Amino acid sequence: MSTSSQDNPKTVVQQIIQSIVDRLQSTATVKTVFGEPIETKGKVIVPVAKVAYGFGSGSGGGKRAGTEDERAGAGAGGGVMVRPAGVLEITQEETRFIPMGGRGKLLGALLLGLCIGMFMAGACCKRARRSKSE
Repeated sequence: MSTSSQDNPKTVVQQIIQSIVDRLQSTATVKTVFGEPIETKGKVIVPVAKVAYGFGSGSGGGKRAGTEDERAGAGAGGGVMVRPAGVLEITQEETRFIPMGGRGKLLGALLLGLCIGMFMAGACCKRARRSKSE
C-alpha cells in the first residue's frame, strides 16, 4: 500500500498546524493587544490586553488487529485567549500604566478565607459536642 505525501499523517498535521498558525497570526496585531486609542480631556487612553496562544497536535497509525488494513489518523488544534490587562494613560506630564483591578484575586482570597473559616467553625463545633457528651 503506497501513500502520497498528502495522505501521510505527519504531513497532514503539519498542514493543519500551518493553517492554524496563519489564522492566529492575523489576529496578533497591535490593535488586538493595545486597542484603539481614545482621546478625552487632554489625555490619551490606550487599552492593553494580554494575549496567549496554545497549540496541540498528534498523529498515529498502524495495522488493525487480525487484518492487513493500515489505519492512520491525525489532528491538531489551537486557540487564542485575550484578556484585558489595563490601560496606558498618556498626558502632557507623564505616561502611566493603570492595571485592571485585581477583583478576581481578591474574590478568590475571600472565598478561600470563607472556606477555611467554615472548616474551622465546624471543627470547633465537633470538639464542643464531644466534650459535652463526655
